[in-house]
Amino acid sequence: MEHPENDSKYKGLQVNSGVKSQPTVNPYLRPRRAPRQMTPAEYVEGIRKCDVSVLGRAVTLVESTNDAHQAIAQEVIEKCLPFTGNSRRIGITGVPGAGKSTSIDAFGLHVLGKGSKLAVLAIDPSSERTKGSILGDKTRMERLSQQKNAFIRPSPSAGSLGGVARKTRETIVLCEAAGYDTIFVETVGVGQSETAVQSMVDFFLLIQLAGTGDELQGIKRGIMEMADGIVINKADGDNIPKAELAAAQFRNALHLFPPTPSKWVPEVLCYSGYYELGIDKVWDMIDRYFDFVKASGYFERKRNEQARYWMLETINEQLKSSFYHQPQVKELLEQKELRVLNNEQSSFTAAKDVLDFYFDTLRK
Repeated sequence: MEHPENDSKYKGLQVNSGVKSQPTVNPYLRPRRAPRQMTPAEYVEGIRKCDVSVLGRAVTLVESTNDAHQAIAQEVIEKCLPFTGNSRRIGITGVPGAGKSTSIDAFGLHVLGKGSKLAVLAIDPSSERTKGSILGDKTRMERLSQQKNAFIRPSPSAGSLGGVARKTRETIVLCEAAGYDTIFVETVGVGQSETAVQSMVDFFLLIQLAGTGDELQGIKRGIMEMADGIVINKADGDNIPKAELAAAQFRNALHLFPPTPSKWVPEVLCYSGYYELGIDKVWDMIDRYFDFVKASGYFERKRNEQARYWMLETINEQLKSSFYHQPQVKELLEQKELRVLNNEQSSFTAAKDVLDFYFDTLRK
């Protein structure tokens, strides 16, 4: 529309029409094509060549809830199994702020210095409200993330037990097939559900701090019973006496526990992840542990028990998924929920009715 100010009766006044509205999308932007879906054989070939991009895509498939993706992922895992089992699987846990990521950065550089290849599976906590995760652990492993022989993969916990991602065990298989001989599994933090971590690693390392109050708080959570090694972090400067005192208290506390299934006596050491003090001593302890359990035969026995455990866990998961995804069960659940909320039926009898209906449906 022409501006009225440009009328001839307004002398010496002129208003320009201005610039036309620009499109919100860059007209020169080319649509990005979705990457071609690889075949299971191509995935396995890329993984065996330690192609990090292919390995990352395979892990994404494993973590996907899409049925088509899961079918491909399981086929890839099956084909990778013959090339697995040759790594050291080390679980690392500790209270929030204990310095797990900083310690992994220091431990990782020590491992790479010995000529090993390292995969770090960092489990990031998911929000209970939004179900989202920051996945920022990699930023705290600045030096390690720049190393060629290190693969760092943050994964969301997705509300799973003990902060361990549901597909972490399958990811371990893929990393082993890619040739990574040392695997760290970093958990969200200490809790009563850390059994899930222990069920997929060979060595369980507990990181503690000194001078934070009750040094024996870990005993109440049962976490010390599962630890194969306890390390007191931030043992530097003025904090060294406190760290040594905490270590002595943990050593005394360990005498109250029954012998471990492996007959290994957990050691307690002090170190500083930030200043990289005592890292070699911690790793020497881990070396002694592996020599001990392999000589006694416990190493293979534990691996077999873990395989059995995860087979049963997978069955439980599939049964749960089948139950909640059946349309008739969903409808009946809604009806029973209303009856329970209206105090017309108890929670236990309502659950029994739904389960009876489900099992009757299976029999038909």
